[in-house]
Amino acid sequence: MISKEEANAILKAKIKNENLRKHHYAVAAAMRSLARTYEGDPEKWEIVGILHDADYAETKDDPDRHAAAIAAELREQGISEEIARAVEAHNYEHTGVVPESKMEWSLVACDDLTGLIVAVALVHPDGLSDVSVESVMKKLDSKSFAAGADRDRMLLCEKELDTPIKEFVGVVLDGMKSISGRLGL
Repeated sequence: MISKEEANAILKAKIKNENLRKHHYAVAAAMRSLARTYEGDPEKWEIVGILHDADYAETKDDPDRHAAAIAAELREQGISEEIARAVEAHNYEHTGVVPESKMEWSLVACDDLTGLIVAVALVHPDGLSDVSVESVMKKLDSKSFAAGADRDRMLLCEKELDTPIKEFVGVVLDGMKSISGRLGL
C-alpha cells in the first residue's frame, strides 16, 4: 500500500496552493476518524482523503474528468484498486463509479461537510476549538450559509451508512479538531 508520505508527495506535486491542500488534510483527518467508527483501516482511509481531489488543478473546469484523472494515475503507479476506486467514486455523479463500500460513502458524505465545518470555524471567535456539533447543525439547516456545500451529499451518511447526520458531524468534527493547527483554524 502507498504510504502517507508518498500520498502527501503526490498531493504537493499536483496541488501547489496550500489552502487547497488544507481541504485534503481536513478530509484525510475526517476519513481517519470515520475509519475508526466503521472499523476500517485508518491509514488507508486517510490516504484516500489526502488523494481524493489531487487532480483538481487540472480538472476544475471539467467535472467529468475530475477524480477519474487522478484515479487513472494512481492505477498506473500500481497503487491499490481499492484506493483508486474510492477516489473515483467520490465524484460518482460524473464518473459513473457508484460508491459501494463504507470507505467510499464516507468520502462522499464528508467531503462537503469538511468545507461547511471550516466555514463555521471561520465565523467563530476561537476558530475550530469553539465549534460544536450543534453550531454545525444550525448552519447545515441554513442553506444560504456556505451555499456551495452540498447538503444532500452530507445527508447520504444516513441512507448509505445508517448513521444519523448529527453523529456523523461529530465524528468528522473530532477528526478535524485533531489537526486544527495544520488547518490554521
